[in-house]
Amino acid sequence: MGAPHSSAILIVGPSWVGDMVMAQSLFKALKRIQPQASIDVLAPAWTRPLLERMPEVRQAIDMPVGHGMMAIGQRWHIGKTLRGQYQQAIVLPNSWKSALIPWFAKVPKRTGWRGEMRYGLLNDLRRLNKSALPLMVERFVSLAGPARTADQKPDWQAPSMIAGDQPDHFIPTKSPARRRLALCPGAEFGPAKQWPATYYAKLADKAIAAGWQVMIFGSKADRTVADQIVAATSEQAGHSIFNLAGKTALAEAIDLLATADQVVSNDSGLMHVAAALGKPLTAIYGPTSPAFTPPLSTLAKIKQIEVDCGPCFQRVCPQGHHKCMQQLTPDKVAPEFFV
Repeated sequence: MGAPHSSAILIVGPSWVGDMVMAQSLFKALKRIQPQASIDVLAPAWTRPLLERMPEVRQAIDMPVGHGMMAIGQRWHIGKTLRGQYQQAIVLPNSWKSALIPWFAKVPKRTGWRGEMRYGLLNDLRRLNKSALPLMVERFVSLAGPARTADQKPDWQAPSMIAGDQPDHFIPTKSPARRRLALCPGAEFGPAKQWPATYYAKLADKAIAAGWQVMIFGSKADRTVADQIVAATSEQAGHSIFNLAGKTALAEAIDLLATADQVVSNDSGLMHVAAALGKPLTAIYGPTSPAFTPPLSTLAKIKQIEVDCGPCFQRVCPQGHHKCMQQLTPDKVAPEFFV
């Protein structure tokens, strides 16, 4: 752990890729308000590759307690090891248990939204006005300021992650003359957020016909849809399409995604990563809405159609037709980047 520091701040971070990316806007705000502050983030170990690419973060502290687990004893032990190191803790999750470690650590100032009635655990407790702060990023950044400004829309800077060098054992080193299309067809939320594999395949064929390379990203859970995309592409796709789903660690995926010239993604964690890398991005929305967690980039274009049943925010289409995605055809998604 880092040495005690009078201006050190502990962030209890979120457990989702997209949320952690958006949390960088809070880190930027804290450094703007307190330039000498050191920011440490307590979060699941798998988020470390994200935090390592955020220059505002001094260190990532692995949270060994799984999502949803109470584990009071473990939380007490972690809190005890952190005592005396921080002047403030900011708790981003809204759960009661997420506020325990800063309390066990006896951090003098413990900030967060009221959430699950966290009186006592947090002593800088804010009451959220959802209409005043409709975006998640605004709710994160608001915690950087004093409680009296909690209802005021804060100024914020978009996330801007710094990628490392391209891993060279997954795909040939990028030629300056060869452009790359990255496809992110997965969605942890559920299949309702997934644009059809055959539509992604049509984009891949169009890109390859124009001389591009195509990279498909995703976790092990996304292997099936990634394989379906490859199977649905033309025979000419051959050596120009690279199925990386389930083959890369998150750090490798970030650094490879940074080599893309264009990204097409479902509403997912990788969508937020692409936005934070400054990539031209087409974000596909179906049953969810960009009104709460849009990609935070001026280079992002949102594609969504109006349907009479949406946005329904369901993991699986309750009516079985999935028309919010089925009727969003490739010709409505493919922008001008192939010409």
